[in-house]
Amino acid sequence: MDFKPHEKVNTIRAILGHQILSERRFFAQFVGTEEPPVEELLPPGDQPPVQAYLDKYVGLARRRLPQLAETSTDWWLTEMPFFGGLRRQRIWTFWRRVLHTCHHRTQVQTWLRLAGQHVPPIYGPSGDVKWDEADPTYSVEAAERGG
Repeated sequence: MDFKPHEKVNTIRAILGHQILSERRFFAQFVGTEEPPVEELLPPGDQPPVQAYLDKYVGLARRRLPQLAETSTDWWLTEMPFFGGLRRQRIWTFWRRVLHTCHHRTQVQTWLRLAGQHVPPIYGPSGDVKWDEADPTYSVEAAERGG
């Protein structure tokens, strides 16, 4: 968890903590969802395992889902404050957050791989999970499937 492949990058633990904390801020400040107090966000202990961070992350996402599902088109298109005095529609901020999350997922996956650790599934199976229907699209033939 405290592995870092280069002196200028964060550790796995720091990235996971940042993901939880920054996502809470984005949703509370820029999207407008009700979020738990900051003190409740991070897993307890000095060195919680990766799974403890993932459990917190999934719990936070589950709290947000009903809030987001109950909104309207007008709510999503409402402009909200963003960094630097900008104003952006909630939908823009939401998708920027999705991209930011993808960035951190890639960091965590790469750092765990370099540290020789298992990459747990977060939003679906990781490359460490195999199943009968697994069909990675690495060829033109695979890309043609589905029409």
